Amino acid sequence: MLQRIIDGISASTGTTVRLTSLAAGAALALFITTGFLCAAAFISVLQTYGPVQACLAGAGIFFLLTLAAAGSYWGYKREMRKRARIAAERAAKSAASSMLADPMLLATCLQIARAIGIKRLLPILAIGGVALGIMASRAGASDEASAEPAE
Repeated sequence: MLQRIIDGISASTGTTVRLTSLAAGAALALFITTGFLCAAAFISVLQTYGPVQACLAGAGIFFLLTLAAAGSYWGYKREMRKRARIAAERAAKSAASSMLADPMLLATCLQIARAIGIKRLLPILAIGGVALGIMASRAGASDEASAEPAE
């Protein structure tokens, strides 16, 4: 069984290394291609308009690429924050439901109820239920307030 795990890890590691080296080769080829395209555009503008305009055209192209990369990065970070918030909300909901479904917690609650007595425990449970309702309504109100777009 341990040998299967080791074989699986080595196979996945080999695949990862191959894919990473392939991606690095593709990135290097793209970099070289971009360099030649920029040189060709620079020479073309240099022959037609002159050196100053060629430098300004190159700067303009790279500025537009920078803006596109920054916009893409900003959109990606925004999406990641949204996904993280949704994941945190799901984790909070599942933690609350899994806590109530825990058999040890239920057994402990039953033992406490038997030890204290149901008649004495009812007022405490009523106060706890009211407090839980207030907390839930405040949490819902803050979620609705944060869901509105801010300007």
